[in-house]
Amino acid sequence: MILHLTPFIMLDGNAKEAIDFYVQSLEAKVVFIQTFGESPETPEIPLPAHARDRIAHSVLKVGQTELMVSDISPGQSHPIGKQVTICITTSDKEQAVQLYESLRQDGQVSLELQETHFSPAYGMVIDKFGVIFQIFTERQR
Repeated sequence: MILHLTPFIMLDGNAKEAIDFYVQSLEAKVVFIQTFGESPETPEIPLPAHARDRIAHSVLKVGQTELMVSDISPGQSHPIGKQVTICITTSDKEQAVQLYESLRQDGQVSLELQETHFSPAYGMVIDKFGVIFQIFTERQR
């Protein structure tokens, strides 16, 4: 079983600029990058043409640490001061459920834990202290 805590920066249309900035200023290396246009389409939520180049997900390596950077989904808003979240990555779906249920106690659900095209169990909660956690389950290889 794997468990990682990773800082995750969520921006509103300028994630590519931020990635370039972190490559320069922090000597970060881009490990992975995917735009919304490269993600599978969801017919019930069409992707506007202007959002195709927005960053859906990226992973940077800064020294020995990973940093994730993305743009928020089109149509969502993300208040200033809440751009940095903590992404908890696990390889075990049952552990993801346990973490999600524990963190949502006296908190607020931002996104129900669910299967997505990139994870068998992904969700977001704001804990009772106002900290935003993303629960991400890796696909088994």
